[in-house]
Amino acid sequence: MTEQGDQRDRRDRDQRDQRDHKGRTRSGARGAGGPRRVYSGQRPSERSRTADAPRLAAYTVLREVADGGYANLALPRLLREQQLHGRDAAFATELTYGTLRWRGFYDAVIARSTERPLDQVDPAVLDTLRLGAHQVLAMRVPVHAAVSETVGLARMVNGAGASGFVNAVLRKVSESSREEWLDRVGADDTAPDHLAARWSHPEWIVRALRGALIGHGVATGADVDAQLVRLLEADNTPAEVSLVARPGLATVAELVDLGAVASEVSPIGATLPSGDPGELPPVRRGRAAVQDAGSQLLPLVLAAAPVEDPREHEGWLDLCAGPGGKAGVLAGLSLERGATLIANEVSRHRAELVQATVREAVERGADVEVQVGDGRHVGEDEPGVYDRVLVDAPCTGLGALRRRPDARWRRESGDVPVLASLQRELLNSALDATRPGGVVGYATCSPHLNETEYVVKDVLKHRDDASWLDARPVLAEVAPGVEVAGEGPALQLWPHQHGTDAMYLALLRKH
Repeated sequence: MTEQGDQRDRRDRDQRDQRDHKGRTRSGARGAGGPRRVYSGQRPSERSRTADAPRLAAYTVLREVADGGYANLALPRLLREQQLHGRDAAFATELTYGTLRWRGFYDAVIARSTERPLDQVDPAVLDTLRLGAHQVLAMRVPVHAAVSETVGLARMVNGAGASGFVNAVLRKVSESSREEWLDRVGADDTAPDHLAARWSHPEWIVRALRGALIGHGVATGADVDAQLVRLLEADNTPAEVSLVARPGLATVAELVDLGAVASEVSPIGATLPSGDPGELPPVRRGRAAVQDAGSQLLPLVLAAAPVEDPREHEGWLDLCAGPGGKAGVLAGLSLERGATLIANEVSRHRAELVQATVREAVERGADVEVQVGDGRHVGEDEPGVYDRVLVDAPCTGLGALRRRPDARWRRESGDVPVLASLQRELLNSALDATRPGGVVGYATCSPHLNETEYVVKDVLKHRDDASWLDARPVLAEVAPGVEVAGEGPALQLWPHQHGTDAMYLALLRKH
């Protein structure tokens, strides 16, 4: 049979499968009491030998992620290259991100569905199995079609021998519903390893988030387990598309007129219920952008913090500006306030992204300069120059797992001390670059205590020219409806409480 004939045959089978399974519930799953087993009546030689474009695109992204790539960069490129649009693009997107988000859970399911240890399964074959498990357990794909198409993908990308293994494992997976598998791999136990499997987070991250909830004053020993489950669940819930109306360039009202809904968190934010944000004129022009609401608040709080002996023309520094989201807000604020902004970035490529971000503000008269340099040396090169300095420090990104599900599998616990050392250097450099009476904002997109509180406390312990500035009243001025738990003086936002990324901000006064 020709490839075209095989594809037509596959489409006809899929249409029959859809009719045969019309009564199935979401995800192709059975109801609470019905049977689950739905196997192919075809001999292996009659089954699909190829993969459709959306499934192949999802598989390719997973392999690129395994090689160190980023899903948010790889998937859009593949969709363009394969000219996937509409339903095909949506299918590939859900299959890719859903599989990455629930990879840990699927690995636990797969491990119980084969006698072979997962570390003895070829990584490429394991990615194929994960894709199949997500279709069987979490998508509106009939079970037979999910298994058959994944076996076809395995034949195409892993080989005929692997396809039999994939078929056998997915048959075993399909014998139980998602709810049954969740109970089996996680039960109701709050032990970190069970929570890690049930909620698809590496165990070291589960432990770190538990410590962060207590350390930031959000939870106590009595309620931390319930809070932790809510947080893990929020991490696995895809975030809404959040837009920022950059100050001085766009307004929230303008975005609302285009179909967005004003944010309840950020005074310059909105959410887009549906549609492509890139199609909105303010976004195309750079007057607005996609940006988490919590990320928007950080530069707003820094710009509103009181400085001593205020100057008419302030100098601002974004020490680690790439890729430019917070620099875009600061640029708009600098236009309104008549301040000068220096946006520093160590990577030339990321500096180019920052330059593109601030271009509209510059064209409207903002005094913004983008420079390439190591932020650790700015304090030595420009001591006591700036009134306000933002240190948006490189971090593990544990606060943005709902937006970047692949990050949880890329990071390891050993990354934390290396990043914490860099964070200390950058914060010290920022304090050196700040004039007496000025303010430094230290920010991370991570709630990990070793990247937040401990970094700031350790730096202040070795300096006598800086101290904490309570950020809570400043936040109340900027965003009156946003409340943060804990005793302060820093701010810690949470996905399960604020609907934002888990952003941290400490304000420090230079003496």
